[in-house]
Amino acid sequence: MRDGINIAKLGMPSVALVTEDYWPQGDFVAKSLGMPNVPRVQLPHPVAGTGETNLSRIAEQVVDDIVSKFKSSGDL
Repeated sequence: MRDGINIAKLGMPSVALVTEDYWPQGDFVAKSLGMPNVPRVQLPHPVAGTGETNLSRIAEQVVDDIVSKFKSSGDL
């Protein structure tokens, strides 16, 4: 979350990827850093350590949402 916010503050396009278990923490971090509307996409939890096949499945599920977030912010 912080990486996405820091990149956005530099004026670069970004979309934070946040797992569902950490979504509320992401709300808190975004608000506390002054960017409550930073673009982000929710991923299932856990992602790490679940294998390449699962990572590919998750990527296929969220890619359209990621692209949509970039488009809605005018970055694509």
